[in-house]
Amino acid sequence: MADASTLTETTGAPAMDPYGRLAALGIELPPPPPPIANFLTHVQCGSMLFLSGQGPRKVDGSLHTGKVGGAVSIEAAYDHARLTGVNLIAVMHAATGDLRRVRRVVKLLGFVNCGGDFNEHPKVVNGCSDLFVEVFGERGAHARSAIGVASLPNDISVELEAVIEVCD
Repeated sequence: MADASTLTETTGAPAMDPYGRLAALGIELPPPPPPIANFLTHVQCGSMLFLSGQGPRKVDGSLHTGKVGGAVSIEAAYDHARLTGVNLIAVMHAATGDLRRVRRVVKLLGFVNCGGDFNEHPKVVNGCSDLFVEVFGERGAHARSAIGVASLPNDISVELEAVIEVCD
């Protein structure tokens, strides 16, 4: 696999640094959200970085809550998943010290707070998946599961966790 400096976009343009991509998207990384219980935000084993579940926490600490397909529209939930992706990237940055060390987003696991008749979980989790590809290019494409659940902590609309491969 090519290293980050040689990857190109499908347009053939040179790959942009993840920080440049974030800036181009108008995204400023927040501080990583603190754990809400007795767990770590991340654990690294060798080259694999495991990120604990994050939710749609805004910079002021408030959370997007509610059931998707009910009080929360699919479009709003997509935005919530995108915000959760920003929070995951903030944890990646804190864990690695440099987002250029992200070799690959390996896996994304998404939980959507919804009723039993809701079945469009992939559309919601795309909010984070799309962001990872926008920020990391080809290295952001990943394996994924999107699962509907009856409840999530603090009634958040989505919770996402990720597995990342990092380089030295």
